[in-house]
Amino acid sequence: MPFKSKAQRRKFAELLVKGEISPETFEEWNRETGKAKLPEHVKPSKRPKRGKVKGRPQAQRRRRTRKKAGRRRKSS
Repeated sequence: MPFKSKAQRRKFAELLVKGEISPETFEEWNRETGKAKLPEHVKPSKRPKRGKVKGRPQAQRRRRTRKKAGRRRKSS
């Protein structure tokens, strides 16, 4: 799997120096990356969060009211 950023490449080089990964693993990743221009950092993709309703206060989101099926009137 190739590196996604320069920061990731630096992190793997640090792990290689510490001996936490093998030189073969680092070399394999480096070979697969090639001469590609890498960004400094990769930002996580922005996904819409589920379950949030825009424009409504927090309390109103929790409270749900049911419609009552026809009210009965008292006969006097």
